[in-house]
Amino acid sequence: MEDAVSPDAKELARQQIVEQITQGGYGSRELIIRVNGLSTPWGKEDVAAVANIGASAILFPKVESSEEVHAAVEALNEAGAPHDLPIWIMAETPRGILHIDAIAGASERLVAIVMGTSDLAKELRVRHTPDRIGFITALSLCVMAARAYNLDILDGVYLDLNDEAGFRSACEQGRDMGFDGKTLIHPKQLSVANEVFAPTEKDVENARTIIEAWDQAKREGKGVAVVNGKLVENLHVEEARRVLAVNEAIQVMDSES
Repeated sequence: MEDAVSPDAKELARQQIVEQITQGGYGSRELIIRVNGLSTPWGKEDVAAVANIGASAILFPKVESSEEVHAAVEALNEAGAPHDLPIWIMAETPRGILHIDAIAGASERLVAIVMGTSDLAKELRVRHTPDRIGFITALSLCVMAARAYNLDILDGVYLDLNDEAGFRSACEQGRDMGFDGKTLIHPKQLSVANEVFAPTEKDVENARTIIEAWDQAKREGKGVAVVNGKLVENLHVEEARRVLAVNEAIQVMDSES
């Protein structure tokens, strides 16, 4: 409902979103609704409209402080939203990046951070270069905050729809920096993003091997295991289980399609 919608179309967009979400038919996919900021003329009405229509989470833009997270939670509560309805926030301003630690730890209802690199580029006066050098500090700080508070985090958009090689490179960079996925602006970007961020067959096989080796070590009373000459500890097992969980979720969605 936010930046992609002109002011004179805000109410129509709100109505269309409510209609589409309530119709259902999305399978096990999560439905995240981005509302306008609470400081805008539309924010509170947006929240009231979507608080009880079955969304998986509500995404609040341009969050710059822990107080704004608290205000988002309060707005949902006032709208009668389920008390376990999660919120997501967008990190897309210099002030928001500088306060990301406090923001990330502000509420148990907060479960994900989304990078708003387009707005951030404008605010920082940096260019969208292939190496994204102007964004690296902001991206890394947000990944650290997400991991510190056990949140998911999504990388920002790639604007050139005709540059598949550049898009793939940006996805790979985001994955290697620790992002869980990437926000997209067109369906044609789905396949590459899914390919890059999904576990490979080798990843899945290795994860199963690690868990099997760990379980065998535990049965033998050992605190560590060795897989392909590499030491395996509990932290590696946790990551292996995460990989398998992601792969299983993908398989479920693929079967629905």
